[in-house]
Amino acid sequence: MKQFPFFPKMIATSFGAGYFPWGPGTMGAIVGLVLWLPLALTGHFTGTVLATLGLIAVFTLLGIWSAGIAEQYWGPDPSRVVMDETVGQWISMIPLSVFALHHDPLCQWQFWLWAIVSLILFRFFDIVKPLGVRKMEDLPGGVGIMADDILAGIYSAVILALAMYFAS
Repeated sequence: MKQFPFFPKMIATSFGAGYFPWGPGTMGAIVGLVLWLPLALTGHFTGTVLATLGLIAVFTLLGIWSAGIAEQYWGPDPSRVVMDETVGQWISMIPLSVFALHHDPLCQWQFWLWAIVSLILFRFFDIVKPLGVRKMEDLPGGVGIMADDILAGIYSAVILALAMYFAS
């Protein structure tokens, strides 16, 4: 059998996070959080949202492609494939883009509180899979691998936005 090509393996595993022995899905979501942090420093709400949406679009397509290849080597919905968690976490953090308007948002405790809440919400929806999230896994190949986390991210973003609104 051929060796799994490097580039799709790195994409599928979110740059190696999928190899983490305990909670690779959580590690994939944390990678999403860490990679997104520089966007919060831009000082530009619209630019942060557009860049986040661009990352989501590009890495959703790359994730579908690489997850499909990963299934050929590792079987159906392999636990090492965590790009879906990274993308889902990016979706979950879209409401955090309002912090891009603040000077040095990474120094604000509210930013970190809401970032942790977004991670917890996303992991809840990803693990429990309510409200049709589990049904998304029935889609074929890489689409099914990515779709459940995209929906989990959407639910998380909606709840996070509402919580942030009512807490302000």
